[in-house]
Amino acid sequence: MLSTIIGATMPSPSLTVDRPRVPGSTMACGVALLLLCAPPVPAAAAPPPSVPAPPERAAAGAMDAAHGPASPELAPMPWPAGPLSPRNASYTMEVTFAPDEHLVSGRQVLRFTNITEHATRELRYHLYYNAWRNDRSSFLRRAREQGRSYDHVPADGWAYVDVHELRLRDSVSGASGEAGGEGTDLWPGAEYIAPDDGNPDDRTVLRVPLPRAVEPGQTIEVELRFTAKLPRTFARTGFHGDYAFVAQWFPKLGVLQANGQWACHQLIQTEFFSDFGVYDVTISAPSDWVVGATGREVETRQDSGITAHRFVQEDVHDFAWTASPHFTVHTRRIAPEGLPPVELRLLLMPDHAAHEARYLDAAAAALEHYGRWFGPYPYGHFTIVDPAHGSHTGGMEYPTLITGGTSWLSPLLSRDPEGVTVHETGHQFWYGIVANDEFEHAWLDEGFDVYSTTRTMAAAFPAHAHVERYLEGLFPVAFPDIVPPERTAGSDAYAGMQSDYKRDAQAVPSWQTGPGAYRVNAYAKGGATLRTLEGYLGWSTFQRVMSTYFRTFAFRHPQPRDFFRVAETVSKQRLDWFFSQVHDDSVVFDYAVGPVQSWREDEPAGYLEVGAGGEPAAAPGSADAGPQWGSAVTVQRWGEGRFPLAVEVTFSDGTRRVEHWDGQERWTTFRYEHPGQVERVRVDPDHVLVLDVEFSNNAWLREAPAELAASKWASKWMLWVQHTMEAFAFFA
Repeated sequence: MLSTIIGATMPSPSLTVDRPRVPGSTMACGVALLLLCAPPVPAAAAPPPSVPAPPERAAAGAMDAAHGPASPELAPMPWPAGPLSPRNASYTMEVTFAPDEHLVSGRQVLRFTNITEHATRELRYHLYYNAWRNDRSSFLRRAREQGRSYDHVPADGWAYVDVHELRLRDSVSGASGEAGGEGTDLWPGAEYIAPDDGNPDDRTVLRVPLPRAVEPGQTIEVELRFTAKLPRTFARTGFHGDYAFVAQWFPKLGVLQANGQWACHQLIQTEFFSDFGVYDVTISAPSDWVVGATGREVETRQDSGITAHRFVQEDVHDFAWTASPHFTVHTRRIAPEGLPPVELRLLLMPDHAAHEARYLDAAAAALEHYGRWFGPYPYGHFTIVDPAHGSHTGGMEYPTLITGGTSWLSPLLSRDPEGVTVHETGHQFWYGIVANDEFEHAWLDEGFDVYSTTRTMAAAFPAHAHVERYLEGLFPVAFPDIVPPERTAGSDAYAGMQSDYKRDAQAVPSWQTGPGAYRVNAYAKGGATLRTLEGYLGWSTFQRVMSTYFRTFAFRHPQPRDFFRVAETVSKQRLDWFFSQVHDDSVVFDYAVGPVQSWREDEPAGYLEVGAGGEPAAAPGSADAGPQWGSAVTVQRWGEGRFPLAVEVTFSDGTRRVEHWDGQERWTTFRYEHPGQVERVRVDPDHVLVLDVEFSNNAWLREAPAELAASKWASKWMLWVQHTMEAFAFFA
């Protein structure tokens, strides 16, 4: 039965909730477990002399027919009534969209509450669209350094966001959004700053001094007017013909951290970070354009060919929207057993009409599987956007809204749009609800979602194959015999002395990582780290780790150490030996089979001891034992990383032995006396260590069936050649 409260089964009664209190909020008592009082995870340290042996693991591949990989009896709790988040950065905006000029202009009121214990005398705003204002921005400078060129941006392709007025209201408004008094003009003191790289040409951060400090617990309101010019799709936002996807488009407050410092980085190479609040946004657009956005549409007003669409959403940290006259709207209500119902809304381009059900099925599968494994989706609605062909806005996540992506012709085996839809829907849980700082620790979102996506795809859409596209990508051909590995299946792509896993430690802030390291650390290594940890702890335990982390730190902006504490507390194990390697360092793991030897021992040779009658003495028990073999199996550690592993040795008589090696030394040898010789050796036979960068050297066979493999591939190639010649003959 899926009814147990998450956290109620946890072992330590000393772990208590310590969430900042919000007036009127029940969130502080709505989570059964918080780990802030748990013993801290030690700082980075060298691995201990002896790594613990792997615990007993449930079969990682165990499947439940209805819901995929089997889960322990932990059910998602209903979210508490009232505010789920601190709601300390709320926005009311009224804007007008002019599609011919690609402009969005209007008014914003920010309601900010200082929930820290420190006063602040300034505000800091992100102005993300200024990253594409000109080629002097820090974003484009970094892009050039990493080999990405933007030399052919058309005249209308650049973007900007300009603030025209900036005023501190004299009094805090009520629900109507109105406040009395003219307020204090803040614009004369405002200045663009570059806190990360000192670039004087970068305008992605605006510092606004205040005439008086905002004390802890105090609320202020700041009103501004702004204009945003949409780019011709930079970084998956902007316009493409008569389609627009508008993200990171408004002046957005940074995050005032617990230490009283502002987390408000320039936009250089990462994604985003902001605080939770209530968004009340009205977008006026031509009436023949369909509009979708974060939140639920609660009101529309029409006047002279213009429709005002009002969207409202509580407990989110961003707002994005889309518009096009070509969208067709499709809806579906899902209500998985034990989870709250969700209204799905799909905005679909006409050329992808055949993929309606596939989009909706994928979103439903993600919401169900993530909801069962980690915790329920708290919003009652969700919007999927099918982006315009060639717009380069697919595969992006925002609160309650994502962009997918597919092609006119897309075989089922391609899992397109299923893969991207599951992945972006999954971001609602890690990016949207847990909401870590992606400037600093992008892997806490991307790596978590890569891992979770892989599990969901295996459970909901297991059938897939390699798909090759021909004629400029128009015509797809599926090859059912070629099954690509899942994203967390292994790390062989990162083999070698110059492994990409060595580019930077995971602990290096994401915005500071070197060339190529951001994507590897955030996606590939992050996902492989979690898959390895699942293999080590077992799915049953690791599922509890993930669900406890999700429910404990929902709406809380956690740090990596918070996840480490959860993993140790739930598993009841010290895991610093693991995290110090995969997070604090950039070691690579590579274990392999070394020399394997077997020899006959049943016929003694050389000088032997003699018995009383002068005959050679027989070895004890040798008369009836039959042929004996001696064997030595050596396994090796080529990488710097250390990890406990199983070693499986199979003998010619079918006998199988499984040894457990702590993986500390550079090599170890297992010795045997057995009636048969060693036929096969496998290091890490269950592929627990997904971080191993060369899994191909983990196995050894005495006699590989090379002739069988060669015959198989030769037959396939001959069949292909025959079909090709028949096709030419047909058209001759």
